[in-house]
Parts: sequence; C-alpha cells; structure tokens
Amino acid sequence: MHIDPLEKKWLYIAFGMVGLFLGAIFLTALIPGIHPPSNVETIDSARLHLSEEFAEDNLGVKINPDGTIRVTMVAGRYGFFPRHVTLPADTPVTFRWASIDVLHGVHMPMTNMSTMVVPGFVAEVTTVFPKPGDYPLLCNEYCGTGHDFMWSKVTIVAKQTWEREHPSQGGKS
Repeated sequence: MHIDPLEKKWLYIAFGMVGLFLGAIFLTALIPGIHPPSNVETIDSARLHLSEEFAEDNLGVKINPDGTIRVTMVAGRYGFFPRHVTLPADTPVTFRWASIDVLHGVHMPMTNMSTMVVPGFVAEVTTVFPKPGDYPLLCNEYCGTGHDFMWSKVTIVAKQTWEREHPSQGGKS
C-alpha cells in the first residue's frame, strides 16, 4: 500500500497534535496544587436539615462578630431558600450553599456571582455588589421539571441604609 508523502506529513501533524493535547491534559492533571475552585467541604445532603449551619432557622444573612457578612442558602427542587435576602452594596459578602437533592447552578445576572452547588459539598463564593438594586438568583443547571421556577431574589441597598437598619454586631435578616 502506498501513502503519498503529503498525506504522511498531515498524518504526522494530526497525531502530533493529538499527542500534544493528551500530554497537556495529563501534565495539568498531575501538577500538584490544582484544586476545585471552591473550598472542599463535605456535608451529608440527606441530613442537611439537621446540620447546625444549614438548618432552616439558620438560613439567611448573618453578621459575624468581626463585621463580615455571610449568607447561608440551600438549593433544592425547585427553589433557593430563603427566597429573598437583603445585603449592603460595596461590602464583601460570603455565600455558602448546599444542595438537598441534585446538582444545581447558581447565577446572578449582571454580577460576577456564579457557582455550582453539588450534593454532598458546600459551595462558597465571596463577592461584592457595587450598586444597589434587585438581582435575581437563577438556577443555570437543569435540575428537573420545575427548573423554570427555581429562583430567588437578592436586594442590594446602599451601605448607609444597611448600617442604619442593622446593628454592627450580631443579627439576622
């Protein structure tokens, strides 16, 4: 069987590119220090309602003693809980998410807020909202027949308004 020299060159180039791509994949998989983008914290999704942090009474906005703000939310068919939270503008806010059932995606249009909520893991995202307004939280990962109705709302208020309405220590909204 005769193979034209030009065809041989293209075969070498094609196999060389496949080898290069496979080499890049294996190299990046083996380099130490590569971790998932979120903190790796596990949780039992079946017992989520019994956990201290993700119990129904503990969901929502918390102001930590050091003044930082943490929002604890749960994703489940077919909604994000709590349905509405109010936060200050120009302030770092840490969202902590857990799923009670299947894989969910959290996306807040017009912001940099986006993450995956994987059952059995806690997803954590810290962000700053630069301007006041109402922002929807949407599920961007198909999670079943009620997926279209899976949403929540975040209201961002001016920092001065937030400080007037919330004492500097403790509290939950």
